[in-house]
Amino acid sequence: MDTIDRAIIDHLALDGRLNNTELADRVGLTPSPCLRRVRRLEAEGVITGYHARIDPAAIDRACEVIVHVDMGTKTKQIAETFEGELIDCDEVIELRRMFGNPDYLVRIAVKDLEAAEHFISQVLTGIDGVERVSSHITMKVLKAPR
Repeated sequence: MDTIDRAIIDHLALDGRLNNTELADRVGLTPSPCLRRVRRLEAEGVITGYHARIDPAAIDRACEVIVHVDMGTKTKQIAETFEGELIDCDEVIELRRMFGNPDYLVRIAVKDLEAAEHFISQVLTGIDGVERVSSHITMKVLKAPR
């Protein structure tokens, strides 16, 4: 990967709707070689998709909470059950299994604090193996993934 490939990635990360001609102009190529590079980056799995950024408030998900979860019992079956149940929850926008403490980091996005409290107390803590949860409400997003 060279500096032009990185420039292509940077520009597409900022605006995935750039057409090939605009992208080529920005990275200093003509359209044909630019398109070949983009297709190669897609084929190699460097570019994994194109996404729209949505205003969370517009879809009733303005309340974001980061939840640390510690498991009491740490068996493969408990972990698979926990992960499977959370992966299927619409409220969960990110789920990470961690090294060390906490065992899991769960990011949820819901309408309001009442919905967050319901999800944490009724859904999350009801999953077998969950010993302790610690929630952190986002005050303000200062930097987010592109």
